[in-house]
Amino acid sequence: MYQFFVEPQQIQDRKIIITGSDVNHIRNVLRMKPGEEIAVSNGIDGREYRCGIEAFTQDEVICTLRFVKEDGVELPSRIFLFQGLPKADKMELVVQKAVELGVYEIIPVAARRCVVKLDEKKAAGKVARWQGIAEAAAKQSKRAVIPQVHSVMRMQEAVECARSMDIRLIPYELAEDMQHTRAVIEAAEPGKDIAVFIGPEGGFEESEVRMAKEAGIEPVTLGKRILRTETAGLTVLSWLMYHLESC
Repeated sequence: MYQFFVEPQQIQDRKIIITGSDVNHIRNVLRMKPGEEIAVSNGIDGREYRCGIEAFTQDEVICTLRFVKEDGVELPSRIFLFQGLPKADKMELVVQKAVELGVYEIIPVAARRCVVKLDEKKAAGKVARWQGIAEAAAKQSKRAVIPQVHSVMRMQEAVECARSMDIRLIPYELAEDMQHTRAVIEAAEPGKDIAVFIGPEGGFEESEVRMAKEAGIEPVTLGKRILRTETAGLTVLSWLMYHLESC
């Protein structure tokens, strides 16, 4: 079943009005007809609105609400991925797969070892593109919300942003004790906010890890092998997804 996102005001009693680029996609690409069923989310309340296509106008798809599915697909905890900026287009992969795995928000971090250096104009363009990828991934994976991709933060800003979160971890190549990593993952309970810090190519500098530790962010190991930056975050998210959906 195809899923689309609308603004809350587009859901009016038992009518749902779809506008924008989705109109052309539904009518001309998918070639859907009146009577066919689609899923709609407003990206906020976690509900899935099942509705039937009633009619097309030039600029709208008019749908009739059939029922609301309350038990959505969202994880019971909010996971915030603080991702060190990687090279080339790796961030696009990270955003796409993180959204599929249930991340709540993604915060790009300009760490000291980042090869990529973005000025304000380039950063804004990149963030807009990443947000579009997040929306497409949310549709594909039938998420009930579109995870937000934030503006790029410096490491110090990111650490301060995560300070109030319940569980905070930072994979670090010099960390040891897989049992400690397991304990940190298992401490993630439904309703808790979780911050995951992932370094760029080359990892975080020792001073950055020290800053994170002083703010209560716990270094953990991901095993005996060194993982690429685009692999490390997805590994942690996979572990958290499995644990949270098993609680």
